[in-house]
Amino acid sequence: MEHVRDVSELPKAHLHLHFTGSMRPTTVLELADKYGVRLPDALTDALTSGEPPRLRATDERGWFRFQRLYDAARSCLREPEDIQRLVREAAEEDVRDGSGWLEIQVDPTSYAPRLGGLIPALEVILDAVETTSRETGLGMRVLVAANRMKHPLDARTLARLAVRYADHGVVGFGLSNDERRGMARDFDRAFAIAQEGGLLSAPHGGELAGPASVRDCLDDLYATRIGHGVRAAEDPRLLKRLADRGITCEVCPASNVALGVYEKHEDVPLRTLFEAGVPLALGADDPLLFGSRLAAQYEIARRYHAFSDRELAELARQSVRGSAAPEDMKTKLLSGIDDWLSAPVA
Repeated sequence: MEHVRDVSELPKAHLHLHFTGSMRPTTVLELADKYGVRLPDALTDALTSGEPPRLRATDERGWFRFQRLYDAARSCLREPEDIQRLVREAAEEDVRDGSGWLEIQVDPTSYAPRLGGLIPALEVILDAVETTSRETGLGMRVLVAANRMKHPLDARTLARLAVRYADHGVVGFGLSNDERRGMARDFDRAFAIAQEGGLLSAPHGGELAGPASVRDCLDDLYATRIGHGVRAAEDPRLLKRLADRGITCEVCPASNVALGVYEKHEDVPLRTLFEAGVPLALGADDPLLFGSRLAAQYEIARRYHAFSDRELAELARQSVRGSAAPEDMKTKLLSGIDDWLSAPVA
């Protein structure tokens, strides 16, 4: 009988998880109480009820509201021990969902004011990742992301910092926030710095903006992965280009629906991308606000897009192949995927 294997036991890699957005709701509430932070009512209601806030980021007001909630949660992270707690809990959640490798995405400038500056902030994060990886057994690295709402010179500063720590846990460089703002080519020098330093290029594109934003990431930022990329499904030639070049799209189904990119789960073009041969890595994006973590994304593929266990296993393989994990880790995870698929069906 199909579709009965537990997807939380399927080994996989998690390539699209934002730092603040990885927090547990209970952690945000506890830290807010500890520091006397007044959270927006919409966020408090969502965190206490277990129901994600109603967000629709396809217009300016909706995106601003999303950012306001996100910033409120981030303001609860004030001390190194808060960072350590966040990283450990994110890792524990990933391990519970079957992840063997996690690349967590962070803009350290967001935490620098409270952690002693940009370099100390990144070092606190990297120390937390190293300690947590060692103690939990989860392979874990960092992708430093610039904010496209800020000046491109800020992105260059971050790229140089990311390269400086390439041997200390940083594996990639990204570009996040509203892709309708700022041209990708404005950040080309930052991405050139990162790539010259050996980091993978993983900018956001093809979420709030259409296929052109994906092409811009390929043409101007030489992307090796695309954060989201789902809107590429609207352009068959672009799909072929992504497939031919093996560019992994980090697709976050629950996020796409929660932000109003698609009306319902069935509308997310997972099948279109998968059958076009585009490598995919399912991700949770910001589970704090969207209410579901990594394994739930595979359940969405199963429930709403009729992915068989064999196809789910292939999605997991694609996530591993698209990661920056060392070859021995990839071999281990790929072998585990085969074991999951060959195990007797309950």
